[in-house]
Amino acid sequence: MPIGRNPTFRPKLGRGAGGAQEGITDARLGRVIRVLSSHATVVLSGTKIAAEIGTSRAQVWRLVQQLRALGVQIAGHPASGYRMEKVPDLLLPETLAPLLRGTLFAERIRHFFKIGSTNVAAMQAANAGEAEGAVFIAEEQTAGRGRGDHTWHSARSAGIYCSVVLRPSLAPADVLVLSLAAGLAVRSAVESLLAAHPPARPVNIDLRWPNDALANGRKFVGILTELAAEATRVRHVVVGIGINVNHKSFPADLRDTATSLRLESGREWSRVELAAALLKSLDREYRALSRGGDCAALLQRFEQHSSGARGCRVRVEEDGCQGITRGLDSRGFLQVQTPQGLRTVISGTVRAVTE
Repeated sequence: MPIGRNPTFRPKLGRGAGGAQEGITDARLGRVIRVLSSHATVVLSGTKIAAEIGTSRAQVWRLVQQLRALGVQIAGHPASGYRMEKVPDLLLPETLAPLLRGTLFAERIRHFFKIGSTNVAAMQAANAGEAEGAVFIAEEQTAGRGRGDHTWHSARSAGIYCSVVLRPSLAPADVLVLSLAAGLAVRSAVESLLAAHPPARPVNIDLRWPNDALANGRKFVGILTELAAEATRVRHVVVGIGINVNHKSFPADLRDTATSLRLESGREWSRVELAAALLKSLDREYRALSRGGDCAALLQRFEQHSSGARGCRVRVEEDGCQGITRGLDSRGFLQVQTPQGLRTVISGTVRAVTE
């Protein structure tokens, strides 16, 4: 089950009550990249860059050194000026925000080059009063988290590792629908990317209840939903989404089960384009639910896009129970017909059983 209650997180915020977490990307780094990217064919002097971003020439040199250490390819030196050798596919607020105008997520994007876990940071911020719609997004996670005790392999600048803060008007027992909505948002975003840039090799996207997405039968997306709640009211929910985008390989223990869009399609993808599509899709799904949208219709759509939700022989790994899936109930829990009767799966890892 992807839903977890985490009331014990304590805020570790820096600079002010709602301020940035330690390790959050210096906004000036994004400004340097924006200036160099907008003059991609020109060598810009440190003085020109300093004037553009409102800092000193010496500080520009330090920022360029920082970016180089992070893998950004910048040619030149203080005497001759700087030029971006390749426009980086970084998930910076300056890049994403213009693509997200009009959505819940456009105004509060927190970017990290390296972080332990975006979900942990988002939960800490939410406990400290962070507003709904805040996005925590990282180039790399050192302690990426999956469901249960699982970790999430988070290679630097190869995937999308993001968590969003939501404050829905839901009872704690109904929060599962947010995980399913996130799955639908992921599918919509990836399908739109594939349609816009058809790959040489076909990629079939399948949703696996309750928190995975598969590409050609192997996992490339994980969703982790955590909440802080009272007995009858949710205070806040953090929805974490990890997408394997441009990974070229995986550790030995993941090679048989994990994949990436790149591995399945045979080409590299823009993480910026996919992240923007993902957050716009999630915005649509969440707004529809918040406006009292038809939850039954959402559950039906999930079933339609999940080959394992109905008529599939499965095993619940935690207790070995086997049966045939019979769709989702009114709250989104999976129903499995077993020899002992119809069982509602509240938690556990559900795997297809091959005959």
